[in-house]
Amino acid sequence: MTLRELTLSDWQAVHSWAGLEEACRYQPWGPNTADQTRAFVQTAVEAWSHAPQQRFAYIARFEDELVGMGELHLRSRRHRQGEIAYVVHPKAWGRGVGTAIGQELLSRGFGELGLHRIYATCDPRNVASSRLLGKLGMTYEGRQRHTTLIRDGWRDSETFSILESEWRPNPGVVDGS
Repeated sequence: MTLRELTLSDWQAVHSWAGLEEACRYQPWGPNTADQTRAFVQTAVEAWSHAPQQRFAYIARFEDELVGMGELHLRSRRHRQGEIAYVVHPKAWGRGVGTAIGQELLSRGFGELGLHRIYATCDPRNVASSRLLGKLGMTYEGRQRHTTLIRDGWRDSETFSILESEWRPNPGVVDGS
């Protein structure tokens, strides 16, 4: 799995999962229309030119296909805090793609940006995502109630984090894990 900077020409690949209900079931967005996906990609690409940069959006290639993306958001420069998020096309679920995206985002956050703490949130019903965050070495911090209004009502959010002192660049994560 490799990550590269998201480009405008990637919008159709992004739409291949952003338009699927199962891919966005626990998200406040989607299923997207083509116009919504194009607008999302445009905003994410433009973020690369902002100074100082706060948002880093990447697209994931696995077995010669674009099958997911990851984002690293710099939430506080002063406190060296960041947040990661990821999405994987359902056809690539269970193949280690999300774990590889997460590991690469952590590597860039700690290694390139010098962050101290990186966190992620997920819907408590998304057991696979909770498991993935644990595989990344992130610690479960707790549940916040009714943080996001999604299609089926208010969603709670579980929060996970990892500190720079806890992070290991290569935790032995392999495909299929």
